Amino acid sequence: MQPLIHSKLHNVGTTIFTVMSQLAAEHGAVNLGQGFPDFPMSEELVSLVNEAMRNGWNQYTHMNGLPLLRERLAAKAGQLYGAVIDPDTQITITPGGTYAIYTALTTVLQPGDEVIVFEPAYDSYIPNIEVNGAKPVLIPLQYPGYSIPWDEVRAKISGRTRMIMINSPHNPTGSVLREEDMRQLQEIVEGTHIIILSDEVYEHLIFDGIAHQSILRYPALLERSFVCFSFGKTYHCTGWKMGYCISAPSLMQEFRKVHQFNCFSCDTSKQVALAEYITHKDAYLSLNDFMQQKRDYFRKLMAATPFRCIPSHGSYFECYGYGHFSNETDKELAIRLTREYGIATIPVSAFYKEGKDDKVLRFCFAKKEQTLEKAVEKLVYLG
Repeated sequence: MQPLIHSKLHNVGTTIFTVMSQLAAEHGAVNLGQGFPDFPMSEELVSLVNEAMRNGWNQYTHMNGLPLLRERLAAKAGQLYGAVIDPDTQITITPGGTYAIYTALTTVLQPGDEVIVFEPAYDSYIPNIEVNGAKPVLIPLQYPGYSIPWDEVRAKISGRTRMIMINSPHNPTGSVLREEDMRQLQEIVEGTHIIILSDEVYEHLIFDGIAHQSILRYPALLERSFVCFSFGKTYHCTGWKMGYCISAPSLMQEFRKVHQFNCFSCDTSKQVALAEYITHKDAYLSLNDFMQQKRDYFRKLMAATPFRCIPSHGSYFECYGYGHFSNETDKELAIRLTREYGIATIPVSAFYKEGKDDKVLRFCFAKKEQTLEKAVEKLVYLG
């Protein structure tokens, strides 16, 4: 007799990221599918971690995170967004932004609750909701600009609506929220018990002179929000899996109840290093220009191909349409590009629960110039 397991995620299999990465490895393709840099992170930050280890910072630190790091994150939030944050009651260090998102959802959701999710959506959102017994209420962003249809949001609000999830800069499309979006959101949740989860892991990757509309700018929204961030995206070290969450004290108290029985404490030596490195403001303030140059270079290369650009204003990603030259599904084309043209991408239909296919592929441009050149060189012959 084998143990009987009733899967909590019976519709979930291997992610498209794993599939495309394996296919890229099999065919020796350049992988512009997964979102990680192929250039080195700061040598100074690496040295600071090494120094922290040698100085004995190898045991548990505080459950909520190294106090000095939380203090400096609170100061940073004040400088960037004018937010008044108490590092003792409002910030928790987490093993990555995705963990922070999962913990926030698990903190709040009860079976039968509804969560408004905008699609295309980062692939962890819907499984995280469903594993907690809640229901994702799916609203498609308006193609091709991927803006939020706020009238539809109002129509989908019900007595069961527990949370609205937002993500800016947006993965997979690179769209960003504007001041008007925040005004609309504030109007919708005012006078309700709805909680907001704001995924802001790409806060320092926003382009074209656009200001990041963090929830931290809006005190009335912060009172009802969990705001999730990533050190990995900011400092080119996605494999560190280090992030943090900022929330109102009452919400953070509940968040920590879940956190303490799951992760409990995060990598101490890396927190010591980050607490020192975060004082180098230029490392994150210059990131917008650094990554925009890569976006612009990639866009220039792609202009010689038959793909049509759907402009990104943030994140590691830019999307490109192809419906004007091919009737293939996005997954079919992604597989063919990997096998025949040596470039791995991600079909945007993978970010929709029901696989909505607008004939769009997502490309990651957070790579060295020679990597981008090698990836695109054959696409000029595509037709």
